[in-house]
Amino acid sequence: MAMIVPLAPDQLYRHCDAASLPFATTAQLTEPAGTVGQDRALAAVKFGLEMQHPGFNLFVLGPQGTGKHGMIRHFLELRAHAEATPDNWCYVNNFSDPVKPIALKLPPGRGLQLRTDMAQLVEELQSAIPAMLESEDYRKRVDQIDAEFDALQKNSINALADECEAQDIALSQTETGFSLDPARNGEIISDEEYDNLSSEQRDAIQKKIDELEIKLTRLMKQMAEWQKARHKRLRELNREVTIFAVGDLFDDLLPKYTDLPRVLTYLEAVKKDVIENAHNFQKQEEGPTNISNVQEEGLPPLRRYQVNLLIGAEPAFGAPIVSENNPTYQNIIGRVEHLASYGALMTDFALIRPGALHNANGGYLLLDIHKLLAQPFAWDGLKQALTTGEIRIESLGQIYGIISTVSLEPQPIPLKVKVILFGEREYYYLLQAYDPDFAKLFKVAADFEDDVVRNQDSQQDFARLIATMVQEQKLLPFERDAVARIIEFCARDAGDAERLSLNLLRLSDLLSEAEYWAKSKPAGMAAGSIADTVSSANVQQAIDARIGRADRIQRRLHEEILRGTILIDSDGSRIGQVNALSVMEIGDYYFAQPTRITATARLGSGEVIDIQREVAQGGPIHSKGVMILSAFLATRYSARQPLSLQASLVFEQTYGGIDGDSASLAELCALLSALADVPLLQSLAVTGSINQYGQVQAIGAVNEKIEGFFDICAARGLTGRQGVLIPGSNAKHLMLRADVVAACSDGKFGVYTVDSVDQALQVLSGQPAGDADAVGNFAPDSVNFKVRRKLGDLFQIRANTTLVPIGRPQRNHRDKRGDEEEKEE
Repeated sequence: MAMIVPLAPDQLYRHCDAASLPFATTAQLTEPAGTVGQDRALAAVKFGLEMQHPGFNLFVLGPQGTGKHGMIRHFLELRAHAEATPDNWCYVNNFSDPVKPIALKLPPGRGLQLRTDMAQLVEELQSAIPAMLESEDYRKRVDQIDAEFDALQKNSINALADECEAQDIALSQTETGFSLDPARNGEIISDEEYDNLSSEQRDAIQKKIDELEIKLTRLMKQMAEWQKARHKRLRELNREVTIFAVGDLFDDLLPKYTDLPRVLTYLEAVKKDVIENAHNFQKQEEGPTNISNVQEEGLPPLRRYQVNLLIGAEPAFGAPIVSENNPTYQNIIGRVEHLASYGALMTDFALIRPGALHNANGGYLLLDIHKLLAQPFAWDGLKQALTTGEIRIESLGQIYGIISTVSLEPQPIPLKVKVILFGEREYYYLLQAYDPDFAKLFKVAADFEDDVVRNQDSQQDFARLIATMVQEQKLLPFERDAVARIIEFCARDAGDAERLSLNLLRLSDLLSEAEYWAKSKPAGMAAGSIADTVSSANVQQAIDARIGRADRIQRRLHEEILRGTILIDSDGSRIGQVNALSVMEIGDYYFAQPTRITATARLGSGEVIDIQREVAQGGPIHSKGVMILSAFLATRYSARQPLSLQASLVFEQTYGGIDGDSASLAELCALLSALADVPLLQSLAVTGSINQYGQVQAIGAVNEKIEGFFDICAARGLTGRQGVLIPGSNAKHLMLRADVVAACSDGKFGVYTVDSVDQALQVLSGQPAGDADAVGNFAPDSVNFKVRRKLGDLFQIRANTTLVPIGRPQRNHRDKRGDEEEKEE
C-alpha cells in the first residue's frame, strides 16, 4: 500500500484571486446584480405567476436568509406595475335587510368617487330637505290641512254640544277626553241636586246621556279617522315636497353611474329611503356623519347612506402586492367590528373591515407559512377562500357558537389572487403528506438553492451582488481585497471550497459589521482619521469578532481538555483508543472538539455493544454506523466461521445525546487496534464514516473538526507529528483557517486523506494494514493478519469451551432429560 502523505497547503484553502476582480472598490460596480444562482427557482416563480388556472399558487422553499422575500418582491414589483388595477369594492346598506350588506363592484377609482358623491349628497340633503320643510309655502299648505281638519272636528263637536244643550246635557272636554253631565239652564247640576231628583227624572236623564254617549263614541271614532287622514295628507305633502327637494340632486347623480346597473339600483333604493325617512334629515342637528361619529345614544341614522370603501385603488395603481406579517384569521378574511351602546354591542355595514385577501384581491398575497400555521383557524380560512373563490366575512364566535351577539352576513366578494407562501422545506413536505387540500391549492414549488457552484463567473456575480448590497445599505465602498475575502468566507460558510453560500442574511450582517470595524478602528490609520473604504483586514476583524461573541462554551471545553479534566491525548500511542472529532451546535455557531473513543474485545458470541445505544444516549444514525462496522468486521475476518468475540465501544466522558455516523471509522480503528494489540497514534484524530466494504465516506463540518483538534495541539505545542485523518471525498470541502494552513505549510501539522479503513490503520499504527491475496489471506505481521488471528484464537477457545450465560446455572444432560420425562408425564 502506498505511503499516505499530508495534503499540500494549496489543497487546504482555495483563495479568491483579487486580481481577477476588475475593480478597485465596489463603488465602481454600478450595474445591479442579478439573481445569483436562483435561475431555476425564479423560472418556477415566473411559471406560477403566469399560470392563471385555479390552484397554481406558489410555495417558495428554502432556508432562512437566502433572500427569498426580497427577490420575489422585486420580481413582483416589476411585474405588478404593468398589470391591470383591480376593481374597487364597497359595502353599502341593504335597506330591505340591513343584516345582509350589499357588496358593490366599481372600476378603479370609482369607489372613492361614489363614497364622495354619497357624502356630498347627504350633506346637500341635510340642507335641502329642512329648507323645503321650513319654507313659507310648505307651512301654508300644512296650516291649510290642519285648518281643514280642525274645522271639521270643531264643527262636529259643536253640533253634538248643541244637541246636548237642547236636552239639558252638558258636553265638557277633560284631559282624557269628553264627559256628559246633567245640566239646567246651561249649568251642570250638583250631585246633591241630582240625588234630590225623582227616580223617573234620573232615569230620563240617564237615558239621554246613554244615547248621547253613543253619538259621542261614534264621533270619537270619526275624529280618529280624520286624524289618520290628516297624517296621510301630511305624509303625501312631505313626500311631494321631498321629491321636489331631492329630485334635482338625484337627477345630477344618477347619470354618473349609468354604466353600473347595480350602483343605479342602490341609488334608487337610497332615493326611496330618503323620501320615506325625510324626518331623519329634519332632526339631524349638526356635524358630519362620518363612521367615527358614534355617540352613546346609538348609531346615527344617516350612517345608512354612507359608502364603506374596502378597496379603492386608483386606475394607475397596478396589481397590489400585500405582505401580511400577522396572519390571523381576521387579518386575512376581514372582520365585522362592534360598538358599545348602553351595554349592548351594535354594528352595521360601515363597521366591516377588510382583510389581507381584500387588499390583495386582483394581485399577490405574501405569507409566511410558519406564522400562518401558528394562528388558529387562519390556514383553514385561507384554504376555504381559495377553494370557493370568494371572500366570505364570518365571525368565528358566530360560526362556533361562542357568542350570541347580533352580527352581519356581508355579501361575499369574488376572489382572484396569487398566494405566495414562504417557508422551509420541512413545512412543504409535511403539508404535502398530511393536508390533502395543499396539493390542490399550491401546485407550484419554487425551491431556492442554498449555494451555487464556485467558478470565475459566479465569483464575478458575487462581487456585483456585494456591491449592490453595499449600495442599498449605504455602506462604505469595499476594496477589491475585501470582496475577495468575503467570497472566501461564503465558500467556508457553504462548507465547500467549490461552492458559495447563498445565505444573504449572514452576508448582509458581515458587510455591516465590517463597515463598523472600518469606522471604529481603521487599520494602520492615525487616531481621529476616518476610513473611506472597507479593507480585507476589516472583514477579518468582523469574522473574528463574530466568533469571539459566540465561542464561550468552546473555550471552556478546550480549557478543560488542557487542564486534564477531559482526557484527550495528543501524543504517544494507545491500544484500543483513538481521537474522534465531535461537532457541537450552539445556536447558529458550530465548533468541534476531540472526543476519546475506546474499544475492548474479549471472548463472546459475536456481539459488538454500543454503550451509547445501551444507555439511550445514541441516536439512530450512530447506531446504524456501529451495525455497519459490525457487519464489516464479521464479513472480512470471520466469513467462514462464527464471530466469537464480545466487543464494547464508547465515547468517553460524554453525558448527552450523540448521533451521526462520522465517528464510525474511528470506532472501527479502535476496535481493530484492540483485537490486533496494535497501538494507535494519539497525535492524530480521525473522522469519517464507513460502509460495509470498509470504504471511507464523506462527513460534514470537516473544517470545524480539523480546527478543533488543531487548537488543542497548538495550545500544547505543535510537534510536527500531529494531524487529522479525513475522508478523501472531503478534500474538496477544505477551507481551513489561515493559522492551520500556515502550520501545515511549516510541517507542524498535517491533514491526511484516506479512502479505506486499511489506509487509516496504516497511518494510525505506522504498520502495514495488509492486503488480502487471491484466497483472502493477509500478509504475515500485518494489522489485518493479527486481527484475523485473534478472532481465530477466540473461535478455537469458544469451540472447546461451553459458554455459560451469566446469571443462569449450568445444567447437565441428565437434568434436561429429566425435565423432558416430566413434561411427557
